[in-house]
Amino acid sequence: MSEVLTSIDPATGLVLGTYEIYDEKKVANAIKQAQGAFAGWKEMGFKERGVVMKNIAAQLRKDKQKLALLATKEMGKPIEQSLNEVEKCAFTLEFYAKEGPQFLKDEVVKTDARKSYISFQPLGIVLAVMPWNFPYWQVFRAMAPAIMAGNVMLLKHASNITGCALAIEKVLKAAGAPKGLFQTLLLPSSRVEELIAHPAIGAVTFTGSTVAGSKVAATAAKHIKKQVLELGGSDAYIILQDADMKLAVTTSVNGRLVNSGQSCVSAKRFVVEKTVAKEFIAQFTEQMKAATFGDPTDRGNKIGPLARRDLRDTLHQQVQKSIEMGAKLLCGGYIPEGDGAYYPPTVLTNVKKGMPAYDEELFGPVAAIIEAKNEADAVRLANDSIYGLGAGIFSKNRAKAEKIAATQLQAGNCFVNAFVHSDPRLPFGGVKQSGYGRELSIFGIREFVNVKTVFMN
Repeated sequence: MSEVLTSIDPATGLVLGTYEIYDEKKVANAIKQAQGAFAGWKEMGFKERGVVMKNIAAQLRKDKQKLALLATKEMGKPIEQSLNEVEKCAFTLEFYAKEGPQFLKDEVVKTDARKSYISFQPLGIVLAVMPWNFPYWQVFRAMAPAIMAGNVMLLKHASNITGCALAIEKVLKAAGAPKGLFQTLLLPSSRVEELIAHPAIGAVTFTGSTVAGSKVAATAAKHIKKQVLELGGSDAYIILQDADMKLAVTTSVNGRLVNSGQSCVSAKRFVVEKTVAKEFIAQFTEQMKAATFGDPTDRGNKIGPLARRDLRDTLHQQVQKSIEMGAKLLCGGYIPEGDGAYYPPTVLTNVKKGMPAYDEELFGPVAAIIEAKNEADAVRLANDSIYGLGAGIFSKNRAKAEKIAATQLQAGNCFVNAFVHSDPRLPFGGVKQSGYGRELSIFGIREFVNVKTVFMN
């Protein structure tokens, strides 16, 4: 019997589908097809590529309801958020269709040559290795700039959302995209290394855990392949004593519970100045308790199940170990009865260094509250992490908050009086063990190109 990938509804535990893993011949054919597609796609002008991009965006919107429900079923995302995710993908395609030509326009540089300039040329096949938490967005935020630049893409998606991976391929086909421009490869993680090593692969983009990202980076480096890594995060939100408390609490709760807490760039640690800690904790806990969890297709539920039961169980172990080490549980912290991989909104206080809630990424609706002595201590605590993806700061003194965000916080994305999120108009990525390279904006589209010097006498 052939090996299969299995998709399971995390809300019910029922099997949604099984998919046969591609054998070596099928992978080889896909790579050959991608090479053929690249030969034609790279010769297309920006205007022609832009038309294809807009057609894909239109198809996404046409299929939005169906695609959103599929994501909700496969990984438990609340349905409203699934719908928004599909729309964000369409917007990003249109953004690059419009801005791509300007981002990659030849740049003339005055030298002692008769003519010298910088040209941006595609690399070829970009391999995307993507996670399950944003089944569509993770793919399209990498795909849109890559293909607009003239590359083609092969996707190795997370096995538990194989239906979504195949649906993306169908969207491009229905939109009339050139055959081979984008293809999904149904493979287990154990075969990623052989893909990266293949001579036809020009570059790799990876989103996932730091541990897995390290392996991808090592393999890509061994074969001298360009890579972009967007890895884990343990984003800290600083609440200073002069913060607008209502705004800080509401934004912090939304930042922690978005995607049921399963986002690399969601709020995870809340560093609060001691003078306002009691007030923040009381209001924050009240709103966390009020957040409903349950059937993700019910628009009344803010939180769905976690994507898999094993992920839920790991999160619970992190919570329990933190409590055993002295953290105080204010709400949640239990495994609900039933078949679904649910976990309630959970708040931990008295969180200290050495606890999982302080040191590790909590991938679910669990908030770790850390008290700071003062502003300087709050910045120190926020930076006291192996991660550096996102950070937020709340203060009515915008000039002070801006200075802290711009010059003191060690993260790739620093937001003032707002929750951290990605936007195609701005670069997205991290520092430290949250990865390197950037997605989105002009920086994202220039990651997978040959920045070529042309010098003429």
